[in-house]
Amino acid sequence: MKTAGIDGCKAGWLLITFDDKDAKYEVLRSDQDLETVFKKFDRLFIDIPIGLNDETYTRTCDQLLRQKLGSEYASSVFSPPIRPALHAPTYVEANMQSYEYTEKKLSLQAWNITPKIKTVDRLLQEEPAYQEKVMESHPELLFMNLNGGMIYQKKNTKKGLKHRLELVAEFEPIAADFFREIKEEFRRNEVEENDIVDAMALAYGAKNSIDKPIRTLPDNPEVDSSGLRMAIHYL
Repeated sequence: MKTAGIDGCKAGWLLITFDDKDAKYEVLRSDQDLETVFKKFDRLFIDIPIGLNDETYTRTCDQLLRQKLGSEYASSVFSPPIRPALHAPTYVEANMQSYEYTEKKLSLQAWNITPKIKTVDRLLQEEPAYQEKVMESHPELLFMNLNGGMIYQKKNTKKGLKHRLELVAEFEPIAADFFREIKEEFRRNEVEENDIVDAMALAYGAKNSIDKPIRTLPDNPEVDSSGLRMAIHYL
């Protein structure tokens, strides 16, 4: 099976795979590039919200993820737009729709990745077969489990970033080379360092999900009004 991890970046999406003999990295710069990957791979862990509430501000899976990560790291989890606000043309209008249904405004962080959410949402609805192999995951949860149930330091610190890279490189030695090569090949305004380690965690999780059981938050995920499962997948 072909597996990979995908994390959003300023240039589009960063894909990393640790598949034996096929390990590589690639920046996907268009929706078409992303769809090609969806077709080509058998298991993808992606850090993007899949499945959206209609009228409730926070998804159950996000609530549970915040609890699992703990208060110090809960800020790495944000609530995506509700479905009625997904296609709003401006942040102001998305805010108005969010407040109308939930009495809470959409965060700027959520709005900034809304185009990526829309792309994945569209592709999964247009081709239902993708729904069985494209799975929402979260790098911090994967890192926490790799580190024995604890998170060392926040990834926006040098120590936190270094520790995350070392966690993956312990099992996938090529990760250290990938990290250096990606930094040299792409500018910071295309791919940031934390994008690289996040994509590595997702790639490692996807690869190992072939042999290990996949768990979800919650245990019995809800399905949204468009038929998409709302769950955080991890090992």
